[in-house]
Amino acid sequence: MEKLWLRHYEPGVPHSITYPKIPLHRFLEESAAHHPESIATIFPGRFGDDTRLSYRQLNELSNRLANAFLDMGVAKGDRVALLLPNCPQFVIAYYAALKAGAIVVASNPLYSPRELEFQLKDAGAQTIVVLSAFYKRVAELRERAGLKNIIVTNIKEHLPFITRILFTLAREKKEGHRVSIQGDPYARLLSDVLTRYPAQPPQVKVEADDVCLFQYTGGTTGTPKAAVATHFNLVANTLQLKSWLPDIKVAGEVILGVMPFFHVYGMLTVLSLAVHVASPMVLLPRFEIENVLKAIDRYRPTIFPGVPTMYVAVNNYPRVGRYNLRSVRACISGAAPLPLEVQQRFEELTGARLSEGYGLSEAPTATHCNPLHGLRKTGTIGLPMPDVEARIVDLEAGEKELPMGEPGELVIRGPQVMRGYWNRPEETARALRGGWLYTGDIAKVDQDGFFSIVDRKKEMIIAGGYNIYPREIEEVLYEHPKVKEAVAIGLRDAYRGETVKAFVVLKEGETATEEELLSFCQANLAKYKVPRLIEFRKELPKTMVGKVLRRVLIEEEMAKKA
Repeated sequence: MEKLWLRHYEPGVPHSITYPKIPLHRFLEESAAHHPESIATIFPGRFGDDTRLSYRQLNELSNRLANAFLDMGVAKGDRVALLLPNCPQFVIAYYAALKAGAIVVASNPLYSPRELEFQLKDAGAQTIVVLSAFYKRVAELRERAGLKNIIVTNIKEHLPFITRILFTLAREKKEGHRVSIQGDPYARLLSDVLTRYPAQPPQVKVEADDVCLFQYTGGTTGTPKAAVATHFNLVANTLQLKSWLPDIKVAGEVILGVMPFFHVYGMLTVLSLAVHVASPMVLLPRFEIENVLKAIDRYRPTIFPGVPTMYVAVNNYPRVGRYNLRSVRACISGAAPLPLEVQQRFEELTGARLSEGYGLSEAPTATHCNPLHGLRKTGTIGLPMPDVEARIVDLEAGEKELPMGEPGELVIRGPQVMRGYWNRPEETARALRGGWLYTGDIAKVDQDGFFSIVDRKKEMIIAGGYNIYPREIEEVLYEHPKVKEAVAIGLRDAYRGETVKAFVVLKEGETATEEELLSFCQANLAKYKVPRLIEFRKELPKTMVGKVLRRVLIEEEMAKKA
C-alpha cells in the first residue's frame, strides 16, 4: 500500500535511515570512547543515596566478564542466560555476552523452576548469570537443564554504602540473598570473576548478521518460543527509536529504567537507547509506585518508557502531588492498549507527552508509534516507524490486502524483523511468509496511515455469529469513573458459542455493583457486545511487564466448570 503515514511524521523524523553494519555492543564502545565519564547507570538506595557507573567503567567491566566467558569455554553462538532484575549486573552481563559472541537469553526472575528449566533446555544455554536469591533454584535444576557455568551475584554488590549495610543486617538472609556456593564446582562469584580477568576488549569477531538474542514470547497464548534476533535487528530498532525522538540529546537525557530488561521492550527502549545516546539510566529492580515517584523526583528523568498499568498507578497514587514529575518529557506506552483517560490524566500530572506505540518480540521491539508532537490519534498505535512497511490482509488466507477501515491481520516487514523461531520451523513458516511477518493481531488502517489494533486474532470472541473484540468492551469500561482496570474474555456457551465476561478492578475507595456497570455498557455498546457477567477483582493476573494474562482468567473459568 501507499505509505500514507509518511506525510504525518513530525519534523525531524526521517523517512528512512542508513543502518551501520555493526554489532550491538559497538554503541557501548563508542559511548565509552566519546563520553567516558558520562554516567551510564544510577542504582538508587533507600536513603537518597546511589551508586553510579560511568560509560568507561561499564565498558571495562563488560570486557572483563566477556574474557571470563571465553575462558569458561563460551564460544561464539553459545547461549548465555541472565536471571537478573534491572541492576548494574544485568547491564554488565548483557554486553559481556554480546562481546563474547554469545546469544543472550534473558529470563524472567519470576519464572517457576519448571518454566525456567523449559527455557534453559529449549535455548540450550550452558552458562547463566544469576542473582544470589535465585541461585538455589538454578542449582537444583542445573543437571536437568545442562548448565555448566553458574555465575552468582548479590544485589548488594552495587548498593550504596548505607543501604548495603542495612540490607546486610535486615534483609539479606531473610529474603534469601545470602547463599554459599562452597562445594559447587559449577558456580563462581561475579565479584571474583571481575577482578581476575583483564579489561582489554575480547578477541572475538562479531558481525552484524550474527544472532545476538533469543527473545522468548510471553506465553500469554501458549508455550513460549524464542524469536531469533540478530545484532542488525537490534541496531536498526535502536536507531528507529532514536529517530522517533528528534529532539533527543546525546549525553543529555536521563531514562527511567523500570521496564524489565528481560523483556525486549525494556531492553531496547531503555538499555539500548540509553547506551546509544550515552545517557544515564535509572535502574529500578521492580515497579513499586512510591519508589518510582521518588526516583522521578530525585533524578529528573526526561524519558519514561512504560506500560499502561504503570501510568495508571501514577495517576491513581493518592499522594502523587508530593512529587515533582515535570522533568518527564517523552513517554512511549507499549505492551497493551493505552486508554484515553489514562493518557490525558498522566499528561496533566507531568506535562509530558505520552504516546501509544506497538511492537512485538518478533520484531524487537517497536514497529509503530504515535508522534509525540503533531498529529496523534488516540486509540491507535500510530504510524509505522522509518523503514517499516505495514498492511492489513484477510484473516483466512492472509493473501488479500484489505481496503482502508476494514479489520484484518496486521503484517509488517522492516529491518528489525526476526530471523525466525528457534527450533520451530513450522511456526516460523506460518509467521514469516513472502518477506512479511504475520503478527496475529487484528488491525485496521485509516486514510492518514494510522493503524489501530482491534484485538489479538486468537482473543477475538465470536458470540452468536458476531465478532467481538475485547478491547472495544474494555475501552468502555475504562470510561466509567469508578473503574481502574478492566479486561474482557470469551467463555464457551452452548447457545451463543461464546459469551462475554468482564473482570474489573475498581479505583481505591470506590464501590460499584455489577448492575451499575452493565447499565453503563448497555448505554455505550451494541447489545451483542455487552458482557453477560462482571466479576470484581482486587487485582488482575499480569506478566511482569504489565500485560494482562487473559489465558489465566480463561483457565480459571474453565476449572470452575470442570
